[in-house]
Amino acid sequence: MLLSRPRLEVSIATQILSLWDGSRLVKSWPCSTSKFGIGFEEGSMKTPLGHFRIAEKRGDGASLHTIFKAREPVGEWHAGEAESEDLILGRILWLEGGEERNANTLGRYVYIHGTNGEDKIGQRASHGCIRLRNQDVVELYDLAKVGMPVWVNE
Repeated sequence: MLLSRPRLEVSIATQILSLWDGSRLVKSWPCSTSKFGIGFEEGSMKTPLGHFRIAEKRGDGASLHTIFKAREPVGEWHAGEAESEDLILGRILWLEGGEERNANTLGRYVYIHGTNGEDKIGQRASHGCIRLRNQDVVELYDLAKVGMPVWVNE
């Protein structure tokens, strides 16, 4: 799909991530932002607001359930496995802040990524990242480009 003026918008109020091409809505997916609320502080585990860009993409060709640690694949998660931790699965879109208030976002490792907690998508449940269902993050990953603008609003 060719997009001439693509951007992503994340609504914390509705827990929806939308792909736009100019003024045309292309697709929307339910998402999950931080259960700790909105914030910009290092270590706060809060989702930052404002303008960002996709700085880096990780996960080309990985399976839906590839587990990432430090942005590198380390194994596979199997649905139904008891997991005590929140995993980063499938794909990673690493965000970089474009404003003074969110300039530390890259160093806070705020991503759009897949999750082993798909049952919590649509709720505030993350540790600052923007989570999507695994199939949805793969779909978005294939449409997104490095440098694409991302807006996160209340």
